[in-house]
This record gives sequence, C-alpha cells and structure tokens, in this order.
Amino acid sequence: MRWLTVFAEFVLVPVLMVAAAWCWRNGISTTVFKPQGEAPAFSATRYVGPWLAGSAVFAIGAGLVLIDMLARAFRRR
Repeated sequence: MRWLTVFAEFVLVPVLMVAAAWCWRNGISTTVFKPQGEAPAFSATRYVGPWLAGSAVFAIGAGLVLIDMLARAFRRR
C-alpha cells in the first residue's frame, strides 16, 4: 500500500507543477502600445494577483507532496 501512495504522489507532483506554470503564465500579461503622435511606443506588464497566488499555492503543494513522497519512499520499518 505504501508504494501505491508513493507512485500516486510521484504522478501528482508534475501535475501540480504544470498547474503552477499555467497559473503563472495567466497571471502575467504584457500589452504593447503603438506610438501615437508625440507619445512613444511602450509596453505595459500587468500582474493578476489571484492567478499568481494560485501558482504559489500549487508550487507549495507540489513541494509538500514531494517531501511526503520522499519520506514514504525512504522510510525504514
């Protein structure tokens, strides 16, 4: 039973990291403005808090699951 849990956590860690990366990409948006008259061209970066917070939660969850997986895998009886 212990090795089944280790395998499930082994699969869960990359899934959580992919979810963290997806949230991070959605949390940062860059808009490029073209020059108009006297105003020069510039780009603005917008950070969306809930997406970045979700990314942090997924990354922390992946770290905790990774630590638990290693503890279960190398536990001595």
